[in-house]
Amino acid sequence: MPPKRSITLTEAELRLMKILWRRGESAVGDLVAAMPAGATLAYNSVLTTIRILEQKGYVTHRQEGRAFLYSHSVAEHEASQTEVRHIMQRFFGNSRERLLLSLLGDDEITPEELQRLKQAIAEAPEDATSAESAQREEA
Repeated sequence: MPPKRSITLTEAELRLMKILWRRGESAVGDLVAAMPAGATLAYNSVLTTIRILEQKGYVTHRQEGRAFLYSHSVAEHEASQTEVRHIMQRFFGNSRERLLLSLLGDDEITPEELQRLKQAIAEAPEDATSAESAQREEA
């Protein structure tokens, strides 16, 4: 039985996605040329990785002449949310609270980061299900 395919991105896949998010539609040769120094991949490796990304639903392609042009089908923000949800599920039992407490317990958090987190929490819209639960408890 083959291993279950992950919907998360490997490091190589993420490097290619970052290029696609930045550049937009690109041929494989363009992706190879745009790889950061020290992280270059061979043409065939990029082609294999881009096909995997297409199977995962992160990339689509269209044909122009003999060339395939690839573009992202998942926005960077959406991909990052998927990754965070995956980490939250695997390590924190789907608990946002446990995830945030883990981040807050990190000795490397700066006072500025902590202030921004406090502000984001204060400005977050109240969850509708939490509001409904509170209303039931008051009744």
